[in-house]
Amino acid sequence: MSDEKKERALHQLWAEFRFGVIGGLLSSPCDPRELATAFRELSQKQWMHPIKKVPVRFGVSTIERWYYQAKKKAMDPVGALRRRLRSDFGKSHMSQEIKDWLTTNHREHSSWSYQLHTDNLRVWLADRTGEMPSYASVLRFMKRKGFWKTPRPRSPLSPGMLAAQERLRNFEVRLFETAYVGGLWHLDFHHGSRQILTSRGERVTPLCLCILDDHSRLCCHIQWYLGEDTEKLVHGFIQALQKRGLPRALLSDNGSAMISEEFTEGLTRLGIEHDTTLPSSPYQNGKQESFWGNLEGRLMAMLENDKELGLNKLNFVTQAWVEVEYNKAHHTEINDTPLHRFLNGKDVLRSSPSLSDLQILFRKDVKRKQRRSDGTFSLESKRFEIPSAWKTLQRITVRYARWDLTQVHLIDERTQSLLCPLYPVDLEKNADGGRRKNESLPINEEKTVGTETPPLLKRIIEEYSSSGLPPAYIAFSNEEDQ
Repeated sequence: MSDEKKERALHQLWAEFRFGVIGGLLSSPCDPRELATAFRELSQKQWMHPIKKVPVRFGVSTIERWYYQAKKKAMDPVGALRRRLRSDFGKSHMSQEIKDWLTTNHREHSSWSYQLHTDNLRVWLADRTGEMPSYASVLRFMKRKGFWKTPRPRSPLSPGMLAAQERLRNFEVRLFETAYVGGLWHLDFHHGSRQILTSRGERVTPLCLCILDDHSRLCCHIQWYLGEDTEKLVHGFIQALQKRGLPRALLSDNGSAMISEEFTEGLTRLGIEHDTTLPSSPYQNGKQESFWGNLEGRLMAMLENDKELGLNKLNFVTQAWVEVEYNKAHHTEINDTPLHRFLNGKDVLRSSPSLSDLQILFRKDVKRKQRRSDGTFSLESKRFEIPSAWKTLQRITVRYARWDLTQVHLIDERTQSLLCPLYPVDLEKNADGGRRKNESLPINEEKTVGTETPPLLKRIIEEYSSSGLPPAYIAFSNEEDQ
């Protein structure tokens, strides 16, 4: 709470206390000639101090002043008993030079404590004329200006951090919520707070992938992995789509998996708008960050003594916790349970394609040049064969995922339709010598040899002969006779 709000709260507390002292005289008016006696009786009583909580007494003149203040303002007697704010309240008596220095210093060192700002100001003023303000004055001024202490960044000079700091200086931060279920999903990876045991007997830190619906806060899917890459992201996201349907938009950070070609092109093919947060700005995905606190504070806390916790068990108990507790627990911000709000709210979700179709969609397109000698092309350091039906294509478009070369397709770039699957070259099979005939060309037809002079050459000879000039060369006699 700011200093001004605290001051106003104290004024209200004092006003209610004063009204409690003289309220009986207003609710049961007595004869004006008996008021002096009533004031004297109230002055002899002990009252509990509203702030210090100790017995206290008030003089007759004080109680009399309170009584007439409240009586004069009958519509708001409590408001009449508030202490007036000082005329200079909220104003700083520091010089403009000190204010400018504090403003500039906070802009350059926003992670400093207020005490460190004050100590540096004292040294800066040592060689200058000017009265050193107290720590309380510096604190009030900086808080009134909104100069809050911020966490110290790991890479303060990185472009992403500079952009994030610039945005925080120039734009306010506001909470938001979409109006429809499926209007926006949040997605993020989270490094677990404890290690688990792998099948090899190694201790590793797992990462948790979670997809949340913005409107209902429902956890659409959650799963732990041993790493973070595009294959695992697509694996988990496809499950969320099949469980809940297709959303309209997705918000994630700028991780390499989130901005990979396979993932972003898959979202585009499904008609899902993809927005990313600014670097070093986790507050833009605050609902996801809030979920991680719930996950660590409840689920992971209950697993702290499980020394043999593995990936399979961790995933099993996490699914149980999400479906039984989190999705059905009352959420204070939405005043409802995520599951109830998801099922009963207006939604813009769409039906999800089949698993096989989704796996084909989350792949990237690349262009390759067909080698005419053997009808092959290179992909991820492997050679693939192109069927003879497509041998006339000089440049082809191939759709594939880097982690799965068993699903490679030739596609029509104009219609985005799949033409045929493509397979790696089988060198051993090709070594048997069997070859298919090219049916697109005539087979066993005798080649005809023409004896007539071509039209262009014939016209050139006629024009040259019509000039009447002898041939512009001298024949070599020995060769002409042979």
